[in-house]
Amino acid sequence: MIVTLTPNPSLDRTIELAGPLARGDVQRAVDAHQEPGGKGVNICRALEASGIESLAILPGDPEDPVLLALAAQGIPHLGLPINATLRSNIAITEPDGTTTKVNEPGPALTLDQQKALIELVLEKAEGASWLVLAGSLPPGVPDAFYADLTRELKTRFGANAPKVAIDSSGAPLAAAVAAGPDLLKPNADELAELTGISDPDSLEADPHLAARASQTLIAAGVGAVLATLGAKGALLVTADGYWLATRPPIVAVSTVGAGDSSLAGFLLSDLAGASAPDCLRQAAAHGAAAASLPGSTVPALNQTDPTAVTVTAFATHPKEDDQ
Repeated sequence: MIVTLTPNPSLDRTIELAGPLARGDVQRAVDAHQEPGGKGVNICRALEASGIESLAILPGDPEDPVLLALAAQGIPHLGLPINATLRSNIAITEPDGTTTKVNEPGPALTLDQQKALIELVLEKAEGASWLVLAGSLPPGVPDAFYADLTRELKTRFGANAPKVAIDSSGAPLAAAVAAGPDLLKPNADELAELTGISDPDSLEADPHLAARASQTLIAAGVGAVLATLGAKGALLVTADGYWLATRPPIVAVSTVGAGDSSLAGFLLSDLAGASAPDCLRQAAAHGAAAASLPGSTVPALNQTDPTAVTVTAFATHPKEDDQ
């Protein structure tokens, strides 16, 4: 069982254009898709598509469009009523895969609602293999929310606590490092911000630099870093070394949710007892499959091609002179 928490879920609408986005002009969409969204929700959608038992926990009233959509898709979920409408996000995709996103802030959560959400997660996380804390935090929630929840989980369950994966950005992700999660899943921009690198593009251009940056997080107490590097592939860094996953170029249709699918691929492989490099291989395969699908559609395991992914192992940590 994999449990996810999405504190700031959304109804994700993706609009596909026939040509490049033209600011200030009127353009007609060629297609549109609408899905329940938010990182943890997307991860559960991908897991359920592959027959993996999961539970999506999120704030939201039973009649909210996000929860209704989850119910309609048969995604196991548990909502905490908040008497407020969840946000809507819009993604605009161009034919070359370029994606422009406009995300609403989401409804504020009171202190009592935050406490209730934490207690709900702790209750349902008992006995789970993984707890995934994912996405942005809504207004009113402190940056240390994920860090505090991780610590509370370890305190309550000790050695029986599920492993914790965190996929967020900015201050909430930075605060989570000190809590020692088992896995962080940044993209290149998030990894650069987290480690003080001014040029995120340099991490995609040089995976060894990304590995050195990730190693600083391992030294700070993080168990592993799964860094998605866009077209350059994905990187897994642990205390034992690092692995780089690459694959032939694909025709990207929409990158919305590709990183979430990558994490889902990693988790379902870990649940099956796969080795670290094979978990990375499936993560890269899932991410590529998601990027080739329209909107925020998530792939099932049988829609991925891990055989197309090459994983290169580096037994020691990267040095400054690595090429």
